[in-house]
Amino acid sequence: MTHTRIRPFNTRDTYPEQNLDNDLCQAVVAGNMVFLRGQVGQDLETRESVGVGDVEAQTERAMANIELLLREAGSELSHICKIVVYLTDVRYREPVYQVMGRWLKGVFPVSTGLIVDGLARPEWVVEIDATAVIPA
Repeated sequence: MTHTRIRPFNTRDTYPEQNLDNDLCQAVVAGNMVFLRGQVGQDLETRESVGVGDVEAQTERAMANIELLLREAGSELSHICKIVVYLTDVRYREPVYQVMGRWLKGVFPVSTGLIVDGLARPEWVVEIDATAVIPA
């Protein structure tokens, strides 16, 4: 089985302020499964942070990135099976889940939510990763 790597990148370019050199990608298609990298308030084209200081704007961008990557992989939001949400503050739970709920209305994925000390960049306060299928 061949895995398809979508939007490969190197952490050296994405995080120039950090001493990293890892080859990663935004999504991997393995069979009919799509595994997404955790998405944050970041423009996938420019790598610029979006919604700094605004958890709802960061969540909107993360969900828009998820939708785009799933389309590129041959899937869509309605085929998400699992999401994992990372928050840097428990007070963000309600606004984040309200935004996610609008994007995932009627999808019913399983979900795990975690409160973490921080994400890869200090301005990011929410990260969402998703696993989906590509329908037959």
